[in-house]
Amino acid sequence: MTSTNGPGAVREAAATPEEIWAILERVALRQEEIAREAKETDRRLKKAEDLFTTQWGRLVESLVEGGDLVPLLRQRDIDVTETAQRLNATRNGEHCELDIVARNGAEIVVVEVKTTLRPRDVKRFLDKLRRLADWFPWSEGRPVYGAMAYLRADASVTKHAERQGLFVIRATGNSASLLNAPDFQPRVF
Repeated sequence: MTSTNGPGAVREAAATPEEIWAILERVALRQEEIAREAKETDRRLKKAEDLFTTQWGRLVESLVEGGDLVPLLRQRDIDVTETAQRLNATRNGEHCELDIVARNGAEIVVVEVKTTLRPRDVKRFLDKLRRLADWFPWSEGRPVYGAMAYLRADASVTKHAERQGLFVIRATGNSASLLNAPDFQPRVF
């Protein structure tokens, strides 16, 4: 608090301890309010991000499955008769989701779709394929092939996926293309 005595003179007035405590209480209450508002904003941003990621992932899945996947696999002598998106299973408390499954009476191709393909995605997908029959018993005893589909990736990651025996599919614009060499032999899981 300030007061003036004459032109240009400023004098500090002493605040009482009660006034100081009242100010500190108001500051503390405002800090709590700001913290609550920040937490709510974080929650809303996370919800919006999750919604965007889910919708973006579905768009990429649609680009891959939309009409290109079956002809691409048929070019590799896998005569696909049906496809399905987002198959889910829970076994022993563990959850597994398959982005796209293409199959016929004998063979199954599981496609993992990523906006940006990273090395850890390849590792996680390989682990998923190794345990596929644990979650989806209908896959047991059938040849299962894996495919990684993506919009963006480093060449080193796509080469790594191919060396692991996976089909590599790049979604571009309104289509998809298979990047594996013509003599590529997919790994059976």
